[in-house]
Amino acid sequence: MKHQEGFFKGGRDARIYYQCWLPKGEPKAVLLIAHGLSEHSGRYMNVVNHFVPLGCAVYGIDHLGHGKSDGTRVYVERFADYTDTLNRYVDMVRNWQPERPIFLVGHSMGGLISALYLLDHQAEFTGAVLSGPAVKMADKISPAVAFVGKVLATVIPKFGVMGLEAEGVSRDPAVVQAYVNDPLVYTGKITARLGIESLKAVQRITAEAGTITLPILILQGSADKLIDPDGAHMLYATVSSIDKTIKIYDGFYHEVFNEPEHEQVLRDVETWLEAHLGS
Repeated sequence: MKHQEGFFKGGRDARIYYQCWLPKGEPKAVLLIAHGLSEHSGRYMNVVNHFVPLGCAVYGIDHLGHGKSDGTRVYVERFADYTDTLNRYVDMVRNWQPERPIFLVGHSMGGLISALYLLDHQAEFTGAVLSGPAVKMADKISPAVAFVGKVLATVIPKFGVMGLEAEGVSRDPAVVQAYVNDPLVYTGKITARLGIESLKAVQRITAEAGTITLPILILQGSADKLIDPDGAHMLYATVSSIDKTIKIYDGFYHEVFNEPEHEQVLRDVETWLEAHLGS
């Protein structure tokens, strides 16, 4: 396995970190990972260690304001800054791996970024795998709270409004401890602007997900404490893909790739990928 890393100019001309893991010989497929909120691309080693020996190349970026990339932590002027940056990286990967089938793999907020990107760019991919996609806002957000959020996003856009509970990441205590101790994981509160921009992105997905027609696999833990599992069901029901699959993992928490039974999840993804590679 060969590891490469570097930086490129992303949205708003920010310096964006990327890395990739390459198999020996020519890869049979490319997995392009869009990570979740507050984390970074280096937290997907279970995916890397499973798929690179199978002949797949795995690519990932640290989103703007995440990991090793530039930007105020978990802050964005507009949600399109994420998708614009992803678009530049997809073009780079396509140049590095011409004519290879590319599968977009988005987790959590990365699932939201990926779904939004697919609305305009699905023809660039052979398929998509979305894990715990953050495509539904919590029902408990009242109109009053939403109004205050909009005000804060305008007046004090970098004000921290909500944090993530690390214990909800995985049922594996070692994963939770590594998450807490990881210097590249941001453990502060999500900014008001990002919250409102994410809400706008969710609203667009809700309205337009029916335009998505490419093969799609949706993975969701039934006991997810960080995002509403109903979002996965909503997305599955809404996309127009004839070739669509949803897998609900009973009792699993948010990061299905990092649960104690992650090998089961990875085998399920492997089976799905192989079916879409014609082998």
